[in-house]
Amino acid sequence: MIEPAPVTRSSLRRVSPIVAPMPLAVLPARTWSDEQWKRITLGYQARDMDEKWNVFVEDEVAFLHRSWTGNGVYEASFSPVPGDGWRISGVAVESDPSRYRRSSDQYDRVLVEMVLSGIVLGEPAVDLRAELVALTTQRAGRTDLPAGVIEHSALGLRSPQ
Repeated sequence: MIEPAPVTRSSLRRVSPIVAPMPLAVLPARTWSDEQWKRITLGYQARDMDEKWNVFVEDEVAFLHRSWTGNGVYEASFSPVPGDGWRISGVAVESDPSRYRRSSDQYDRVLVEMVLSGIVLGEPAVDLRAELVALTTQRAGRTDLPAGVIEHSALGLRSPQ
């Protein structure tokens, strides 16, 4: 089986770095296996208008950009875990409200992990999806928002690979 070429900064049409980085106070606690980290380093490129994220990795930093604008939203720094695996050791999030409207550190923590798990790795990430929906409805003060609409708004779709 031929391994796909990694997504790189130069392979994307639009890439604009974070202009007002702010450290995320709450980080995902998950440990990714060496195999999952290898897949993350290949990145993910949106293939159509329903996909909202492009991801590429340089050194040990995953850059998460919105696909339409090319704006950087997150930069997740990974560090190896003794024995086996990788963990996020720091996240910078865009704080310029004209480029990204932040809601909370908890929401950003979930969204970073959800993009990496659900979009890049293609995992079902059921618990993360439920947490994303709960945080969004809590923020909006509404319980009548359909989960599918919330997920599509934040994540978009993931094309089969």
